[in-house]
Amino acid sequence: MTPADPVFFVGPVPPLGPAAYGLIPLPSAVRPGSGEFTLTPATTLDAPPELSAVASWLRSALGPATGCALLPSGRHPASSDGPEDGGVVLALDEALGEEEFRLRVTPAGVRITGGDAAGVFYGAQTFRQLLPPAALRRAPVTGAPMTAPVTEIEDRPRYGWRGCMLDVARHFMPKADLLRFIDLLALHKLNVLHLHLTDDQGWRLEIAKHPRLTSVGGWRPASMLGSRQHGLFLDRPHGGFYTAEDAREIVAYAAERFVTVVPEIDLPGHTQAAVAAYPGLGTRPAEVRTAWGGISEDVLDVTSAEALDFCRDVLDEVMDLFPGSHVGIGGDECPGEPGARAAFVAALAEHVIGRGRTPYAWDEILECGAVPEVTIAAWRGPRAAVVAARAGHRVVSCPDMSVYFDYRQSELPEEPIPVGPPLTLWDVHAFDPVPDVLTAEERSRVIGAQCNVWTEHMDSPRTVDYMVFPRLCAFAEVVWSAGRAPYRDFARRLRTHSARLDALGVEYRPEAGPHPWQSRPDAPGRPISKAERQALVAEFGI
Repeated sequence: MTPADPVFFVGPVPPLGPAAYGLIPLPSAVRPGSGEFTLTPATTLDAPPELSAVASWLRSALGPATGCALLPSGRHPASSDGPEDGGVVLALDEALGEEEFRLRVTPAGVRITGGDAAGVFYGAQTFRQLLPPAALRRAPVTGAPMTAPVTEIEDRPRYGWRGCMLDVARHFMPKADLLRFIDLLALHKLNVLHLHLTDDQGWRLEIAKHPRLTSVGGWRPASMLGSRQHGLFLDRPHGGFYTAEDAREIVAYAAERFVTVVPEIDLPGHTQAAVAAYPGLGTRPAEVRTAWGGISEDVLDVTSAEALDFCRDVLDEVMDLFPGSHVGIGGDECPGEPGARAAFVAALAEHVIGRGRTPYAWDEILECGAVPEVTIAAWRGPRAAVVAARAGHRVVSCPDMSVYFDYRQSELPEEPIPVGPPLTLWDVHAFDPVPDVLTAEERSRVIGAQCNVWTEHMDSPRTVDYMVFPRLCAFAEVVWSAGRAPYRDFARRLRTHSARLDALGVEYRPEAGPHPWQSRPDAPGRPISKAERQALVAEFGI
């Protein structure tokens, strides 16, 4: 990226220009000025009633570290376009699109204008990044002034679906850590949290009508240590689940940050924990699975009316807890008779549609003759996205070779539990969600993308930090930024952004490789090459 590149900059770039801001994701346009704005205890924050929630969030985000209460001034309406008089003003402008914003910082004050409340929120997140990293801490740590450079920024997202899937079934993430994870998604302008709530190794959501799903299916006596090929186990019980009240809290917390939670109940495969809780639902008794990998044969009996009624009961409670438009029904990696499986999955999709919601499923559901209303998570390479789009489905692109954050981050032997092919920061930054072979109409069906965080080898939030960051920073740029900056520019901005992650306590992977305590010599992995992985996708893909 150069100062002459009109996609990213307008006007002259001073020596400490936009690149020095370290903004991630990169805005559409940045017009740097001269001078700075300083937050002080006298700084005010004004907003119209429609933006009161955003104003409340911004006060809570900046107040602890800056010592600024950001109280309303009462001197001028937030809808005016006049001088800010030393304060911060939030406003709406119907001329702007959804999630679009303009941010103006002058020595006199700050104005954040959005096409909707979400746009104002994203402008406020950008303003946070313009302040020193210490502004992201939870208490004051320095007497240095909290200043932001004078600048004007215009920005809008590339895609409407900017997601991250988090697997809390293999390793449960406690609620407090999950709320923190939502904050990190919002900081990077992601707006969908796909929660993988159930799998063979655990059921993580309270279902009132079927309490054994959590009392029995919510824990396992041991967990596999390292990659499954080594056959090692850690004999320590693991479990946990979210109550209905937890789920409502998570949804509300995310909504305040303009993140929609998409729950996934993986059906009819990946249900060994459910069969362990209710053996009559399967074809044989089972226990909650302790091993990773492979495809379990202990699944729901897709010929059983009882199993189908069970799934409908579960989905009804899930839809009562999670009000978003999409509900995940899985549809992946289920052995058994294809015709019966297809009918079972179609019945689940129709049940969700009947409740006025949209089913969300992995691309294997295409093999079941999926109904057109299903949105497809295309994970088995770009070809899956092509097939889904050409079949008329809306598509969320998430190919494993580009956005599976359980894959090792380099060829270094010190990488913790190295599995899969290397997926470097460069690889993620180079990802394009839309395959080139699609027509314009087909391309319009790709509504966005998501990165996927499978947690077989992530047994703590700090391990999730290491595997997710800074790769999520690169992914955020892919799905938000309309123009693609060269990787070297992203890497330069990331060095500045890393100080923000430090302030937030994110234990990301260092540029030079893992710290000694981030390695796992006790848990062997199984690294493979990209060619080996591509061969597997070709063998089992579509």
